Amino acid sequence: MFKDTIKVLDYFSTTDYLVLGCVLFLTIAFVLYGYYKRKQSDDKFVDYMLMGRRLTLPLFIATLGASWYGGIFGVSEITFNYGIYNFITQGVFWYIAYIIFALFMVDKIKKYQSLTLPEMAGQMFGVKAHKTCAVFTFFNVLPIAYVLSLGVFLHLCFGISTFWGMVIGTSFVCLYASWGGLRAVVYSDAVQFSVMCLSVLLVLIFSLKTFGGISFLKTNLPAEHFSITGGNSYFNLAVWGFIALATLVDPAFYQRCFAAKDTKTAKKGILICTLIWLCFDICTTGGTLYARAIIPNAIPRDSYFIYAIQLLPSGLKGFFVAGILSVILSTLDSFLFIASNTIAYDLLKNKIKNKLLANQIFFIIIAALAISLSVFFDGSFKKIWFVLGSYMSACLLVPLIMGHIFPKKISDKTFTFSVIISAVLLTLWDIIKKQGFWAQIDGFYIGVLTNLLLLSIAVYRNKKCKKSKIS
Repeated sequence: MFKDTIKVLDYFSTTDYLVLGCVLFLTIAFVLYGYYKRKQSDDKFVDYMLMGRRLTLPLFIATLGASWYGGIFGVSEITFNYGIYNFITQGVFWYIAYIIFALFMVDKIKKYQSLTLPEMAGQMFGVKAHKTCAVFTFFNVLPIAYVLSLGVFLHLCFGISTFWGMVIGTSFVCLYASWGGLRAVVYSDAVQFSVMCLSVLLVLIFSLKTFGGISFLKTNLPAEHFSITGGNSYFNLAVWGFIALATLVDPAFYQRCFAAKDTKTAKKGILICTLIWLCFDICTTGGTLYARAIIPNAIPRDSYFIYAIQLLPSGLKGFFVAGILSVILSTLDSFLFIASNTIAYDLLKNKIKNKLLANQIFFIIIAALAISLSVFFDGSFKKIWFVLGSYMSACLLVPLIMGHIFPKKISDKTFTFSVIISAVLLTLWDIIKKQGFWAQIDGFYIGVLTNLLLLSIAVYRNKKCKKSKIS
């Protein structure tokens, strides 16, 4: 008999503790191995930020693959409430974006040899664009959802409050990630990636074996759970599609591509990761649908986790817990690292002498801010992703893509003006009360249209001025 709430450790055997301990030991060992085996570099900061641009294909796949799925409890929340809507909004839309990035973006960004996405924007447009992009990047990579995930995880496992779980867990991540730089993040991902993929696969396999296939789910789930909208509007569905395109301006993707040893490694790595992510999403969405069918009164965000603990046999429970912890840590350390880089390198570059020390200090500040903001978003993963993803997509996607399509046609001032105006109008639109048809239009669309209009006018005027000079 499956229960809606459980104390996880009550279900643990000695074998589970040993398995969990072994995975944690391996993770720490790989971090130390990566740190002490690091190659000497003329530029220690480049080595700290990008592993000296020596990231090979296996490590590229492991670190990119692992760093993209920290919101496992968010996936549970959305799937539990809306069914396969999660697979469409958090899966299919993103696969399209990944493929576009691999085929059309990698060559364009590698030629800049930047250290960060904001620095690349500065090279494309100017100093103001660098700073503006850095501000939006910082808020986009604030690891609010992943700090919250870690807090929920520790709460479920040890019974401590979610808040103290966030504090204790994030402190541990800050310690190893700030100390070892991207190298520590990558080598820890090498262990975490394998464990997280195998753990979610086990849940789906045991679910199919125990309860049967799709016929069982259709009998025990609401019909809306098999609708691509999950009861939401098509306008809402479409916004998620555009948010997925934010991958084209995602700092984590850019960081890994800048760190890759060549463009071939980055392209092949992203395409392989896409296939792995597809399998991972099938497992997590499918597993949560079983959780919804078996324990319909569970807390949505906790459902997948507590269902799996009751489903899996002794030994595999510990492995699953290690896998979920790996999912969270691998994304949290990556986002903390990028956020600290954004402040120390992109925003305060000329005001700080010791950038390495500054990065490490900012880890702590960013962690504290992320914990505080998780309270502001009421602990809702969907709200966190939707709001932060909307701003990044609506305000930066169009300007950066148009910068690649029309190089040197958009000035530094125009870029900055367009981004800021789109953010302001997006915010105002979401604040204003609307009725009827207009209530379905998200502020995201206002931001995108504003950028398209302003930048199209700028490109047109630039071409017209050049023609006038020639004539």
